[in-house]
Amino acid sequence: MRFNGDWRKQTYLIGAAAGLAIGILAALIIVQRAEKEETQPQLNAGDGVKIGLGVLGVLRLISDMITRR
Repeated sequence: MRFNGDWRKQTYLIGAAAGLAIGILAALIIVQRAEKEETQPQLNAGDGVKIGLGVLGVLRLISDMITRR
């Protein structure tokens, strides 16, 4: 069976654009909060674990949604 590679490229580009947009939005929120509180943002290990688990949760939701079809 032969697959056309265009859908793969389009999927990668959409994923990359979504990741970029979410990353910029997250950075904007962090900067605004830091400016409001007049502090520098700091990320500790606990925060890193929370972010990582959140990302894994979103990826699992996407995977489950795709495999249900």
